[in-house]
Amino acid sequence: MNPSGLAELRTMYVFTPNDGETWGLTFDGFRANLLARDPAAFLQVDEGGTGPVRNTSLQFGVTFGDEELEGFALLSPEGVAVKNCTAQEAASFVVWLRDQVVPQNKAVTFNTEWGIEEDAPDEPVPDLTRPRLVAVFLAHLEALGLD
Repeated sequence: MNPSGLAELRTMYVFTPNDGETWGLTFDGFRANLLARDPAAFLQVDEGGTGPVRNTSLQFGVTFGDEELEGFALLSPEGVAVKNCTAQEAASFVVWLRDQVVPQNKAVTFNTEWGIEEDAPDEPVPDLTRPRLVAVFLAHLEALGLD
């Protein structure tokens, strides 16, 4: 696949703390940060039980630039996922997540829906600017053989 095609691929990106660590994520804290970003954000607690998310989750829809991103936050296992987004959208989201939600002394790891299906290990989200994070996410997709 050519680079522009790879950049347009949409998948779910999953962001989590390092193994054995916690961000101290709470639904109330995450909700407050989302509403500070977008007062019109969609927020709904889902008790789980059916579908791909079986634990209680906070479902959300929030505007980033011109895009409406949808996803969910889980407390156990702890993490935040954004669904059906490009590498560029995921990079914008994780920069916000890292700056507004994750404590400064804590790391963020990522994977994609395709990576999880292939048993690819979670990878660290390096402390880079958004354009460089896009390159990291695209390299992840290439390594999965999606090029």
